Amino acid sequence: MNPWLRVFAPFAAGYYLSYLLRNVNAIIAPELTRELGVSAADLGLLTSAYLLAFGAFQLPLGILLDRYGPRRVESALLLIAAAGCAVFALGGNLAELAGGRALIGLGVSACLMASFKAFSLWFPAERQASLNAAVMAAGGLGALTATTPLSWALPVAGWRGVFFVLAALAVVAAAGIFSTPDKAAAGSRETLKEQLAALGGILRSRVFWRFAPQTACIVGGFMALQGLWAVPWLINVNGYDRGAAAFHLLLTSGAMLAGFLSIAAFVTRLHRSGIPPQAILKTGMGGGLVAMLLILLGIGSTHVLWFALGLVFSVGNLAYALLSSHFPAQLSGRVNTALNLAAFVGAFGLQWGFGALVDALSHTGLSPQEAFRWTFGVLLALQAGSYLWFLLGERRRD
Repeated sequence: MNPWLRVFAPFAAGYYLSYLLRNVNAIIAPELTRELGVSAADLGLLTSAYLLAFGAFQLPLGILLDRYGPRRVESALLLIAAAGCAVFALGGNLAELAGGRALIGLGVSACLMASFKAFSLWFPAERQASLNAAVMAAGGLGALTATTPLSWALPVAGWRGVFFVLAALAVVAAAGIFSTPDKAAAGSRETLKEQLAALGGILRSRVFWRFAPQTACIVGGFMALQGLWAVPWLINVNGYDRGAAAFHLLLTSGAMLAGFLSIAAFVTRLHRSGIPPQAILKTGMGGGLVAMLLILLGIGSTHVLWFALGLVFSVGNLAYALLSSHFPAQLSGRVNTALNLAAFVGAFGLQWGFGALVDALSHTGLSPQEAFRWTFGVLLALQAGSYLWFLLGERRRD
C-alpha cells in the first residue's frame, strides 16, 4: 500500500483529534459555567493545565520518539488522552476537570511531533515541508470541527457525552497509528546518555537559537491571539459584538487552513523553481508583522487583515523542516520537540503576559481600548525583534 495512506493518513487523523481536543473547551465553556459553577479564572486554569502538561513533555518526548519511534510512542500516549477524556467527562469539580485536561494535554503532546518524525523516516527530505503542512491542515480541520459542528452535537449528547465520544475516537486513533508499518530509527541504537548529550548539543547550537526566538514570539504570539486574545481585542478596540468578533476568528482559522493546504501543494514545486522554503518563511513572517501593524493602527478592513493574519502565519510550520535539515535524521524528534517547546513557552508566556499587562495598564487609568493597544504594540515589538534576529542569522555561520 502507498506510504501516503499507510503512514500519513493515520498520523494526520491523530493530529486532527489533537487540535479538536485543544479547542473544545471554548465551545463547552457556558455548559461548564452553568452546570459546575466554573468561573473565568477556573477556565483559565483548565487551559493552563493542558498547555503545561503538553509543553513540559516536549523534551522527554523527543528522546522517546528518537529511541522507540513514532508508532509506539504516539499510540501509547493517545491511550492516555482517551483516559483524560473519560476523567473529564466524569469530573464533578475543578480538580477532576483540571486533571482530565492535563492528561489530555500529555496524551496529545506527540501528535504533531510524531507525525514529523514518521515523515522523516518514510519520505525523502525534499517532501518534508509539504508533508508537514499537510498534517497541519488536518489540525486546521480539527480546529474548525471544534466550532459550529461541535455546537450542533452538544444538545444531542451533552458535554459529557461529547467527551466520551472523544475518548472512543482517541482509542481508535491509537489503534490506527499502532497498525502503521514500523521503521527503526537510528536513534534507537543510542544510549540514553548519548541521546541526552545530543539534545544538549541541539539546545546549544547557534542554528537552534536562530529559529527559536522567532518561533516563540511570532508563532507563539499568534497562538496566544488565536487561542484567547483576538476576540477581546476585537470587542474592546474595534467595538464588535461577540458574534462579529467570533466571525473574524473564523476567518483567521479558515485562512490558516488555506495556508497549510497551499504550502502542502506548492512548496516543493516552488523550491524546484528556485524559491526555497526559507524565502517563503521570511516572506510570510514579514507579511504577518505588516498585518499586525495595520491591525494596531486600525488601517484597512478588519476582515481582510484578520484573514491575512491566519494566511501568512501558516508558513511558520516551515521552521521545523528547515531547522531539522541542519541535523542528522536520527535527531529529528529531539530537534522538532525542542522547537515546539519554544512555541508553547511563547504561547503560554505571551497569553498570560498579554492579560497581565492589560490589567496593569488599566490600573494606571488607561481605558480598555488604550490598554489593549499598548499591549498589542509591545507584542508586535517583541515579534519584530525576533524577526530581525532571524534575518541577521543569515549573515552568521550556523
